[in-house]
Amino acid sequence: MMLTIKHAGAAGLIGVALLAATALSSIAMAEAPQTQATQPEAQSHQKSDIPPYVPNLNTLSGEKLDQPGQKPGDPKLSADEFAQANKIFFERCAGCHGVLRKGATGKPLTTDITRKRGYEYLRDFITYGSPAGMPNWGTSGELSKEQVDLMARYLLNEPATPPEFGMKEMKATWKVIVPVADRPTKKMNTIDLDNIFSVTLRDSGEVALIDGASKNIVTRVKTGYAVHISRVSASGRYIYVIGRDAKIDLIDLWMPTPSVVAEVKIGNEARSVDTSKFKGYEDKLAIAGAYWPPQFVIMDGPTLEPLKIVSTRGMTEDTQEYHPEPRVAAIFASHFAPEWYVNVKERGVIDAVDYSDITALKVREIPAERFLHDGGFDRSGRYLFVAANARNRIGIVDTKTGRLIKVIESGGKTPHPGRGANIIHPTYGPVWTTSHLGDETVSFIGADPEKHPQYAWKVVQTVAGQGGGSLFVKSHPKSKNLYVDTTLNPEADISSSVAVFKIADLAQKKPKYITLPIGEWSGITEGQRRIVQGEFNKDGNEVWFSVWNNKSQQSAIVVVDDTTLKLKSVIKDPALITPTGKFNVYNTRMDVY
Repeated sequence: MMLTIKHAGAAGLIGVALLAATALSSIAMAEAPQTQATQPEAQSHQKSDIPPYVPNLNTLSGEKLDQPGQKPGDPKLSADEFAQANKIFFERCAGCHGVLRKGATGKPLTTDITRKRGYEYLRDFITYGSPAGMPNWGTSGELSKEQVDLMARYLLNEPATPPEFGMKEMKATWKVIVPVADRPTKKMNTIDLDNIFSVTLRDSGEVALIDGASKNIVTRVKTGYAVHISRVSASGRYIYVIGRDAKIDLIDLWMPTPSVVAEVKIGNEARSVDTSKFKGYEDKLAIAGAYWPPQFVIMDGPTLEPLKIVSTRGMTEDTQEYHPEPRVAAIFASHFAPEWYVNVKERGVIDAVDYSDITALKVREIPAERFLHDGGFDRSGRYLFVAANARNRIGIVDTKTGRLIKVIESGGKTPHPGRGANIIHPTYGPVWTTSHLGDETVSFIGADPEKHPQYAWKVVQTVAGQGGGSLFVKSHPKSKNLYVDTTLNPEADISSSVAVFKIADLAQKKPKYITLPIGEWSGITEGQRRIVQGEFNKDGNEVWFSVWNNKSQQSAIVVVDDTTLKLKSVIKDPALITPTGKFNVYNTRMDVY
């Protein structure tokens, strides 16, 4: 079941369901136990004064699913019990263990395994959890004794299979709200569109478009549930946002007030969207990947009309076993060819999708490493670094040749780079950077095979940040700093602040960081004030941080002066409900990070 932040052990094993998604996508380090959980093991799992991290709910929890036929000896579940157990599983467990319980970043929970373990084992394990990553759902009070009993019985029954979502279902959700012919032929507002921030308001089902200069909310746009990411068309006119419910909204920034002009739902659960950026294909096509069903969809860029669906089911890259649920975790638009690179998470392959002819579509599989999650380009835009988070590795692809260069150890536990950060290291030249969820490690990987070949494709340095629970690192070509958040750290002081490394200081043997008390600067006194995802403005002289509280508490965005590392401004508004991911239009479309 999904690991929450409330009880990270000594190793800092931390589970998340990402932003957006996200990311906020769902990732975790959940390890099945080898011995039955005991009462002393639960002592470290008692409730603290720090409110637990609330996992992102899987939208399949709202689906009415057919109950599989029960076999002799299976614990009986009534229809109501089955529905309740499905809801709990999809909300709390599926992100780690998979919709079909085949295992993902968490261990498999198929009946051949659970029946060997037995009811008492499952009951106690759900109750007490494990320091290796399993939450103590029972002793924490998050599940009642009756619910623990229900889930133990549920896991001894065959899993339900959610419905597929094909072209017929997609077309039924597709709406063109403003036809292309009725849209402006030029920008109809005075907004500096390149310096707009698209900000996910996670729990209100909206994005806020915030002007980077005035810091004012231009408008709030209703979207799907818990938008994971925003991506920008090559021209900068359109923003594509995708919610965890797999609903895509297309925002036209040229409208007098930017607004949604088309929408479509491409499945039941999703995380990723991108657009065609190669010369000659600007703004023409879009692609989105689903968690369920496991597939990606190519759409008409200006209208979101679904044109082509491609399943991602197939063999894993290592053991060559069939996987029925390989989720699309991230998508990257190549700068060197009309291609998208699609991370197929559980299979460990990157699909290179040639969109020059979608009728005779060519998809080339690049084997990398299982449990691919997020990643980003080096500063040249040629080399793609992707994190295989559950295996602590980074795959590196040359998008000019379309070939895998290497898979390397990340240097820490559970790399979670977001897009990563590119800096010019004082010793090693251009490097790509990732932080980690599972420990305090920040790793620097050589990314310049031409001028610094001796360092290329190696972890050339690791430094210690504040602790585990980092979701994003951030820098900018004009910045002399590297920012590291620790959003999911269990310590309130750590999760409400960020570490800043001076890039010049990285030449030292043990460089130290500066701590910025972002939560304190926000002026908010309630909640844990988790700080997430620094994002630079277009000019690269400001970095924005979300102060993320619960829905019922106040949140904010704190703007820091990158030169002085001083507080510049605080954006507060009752409308800023659980702000998480922020995407500057210019930096996002140009892959500046």
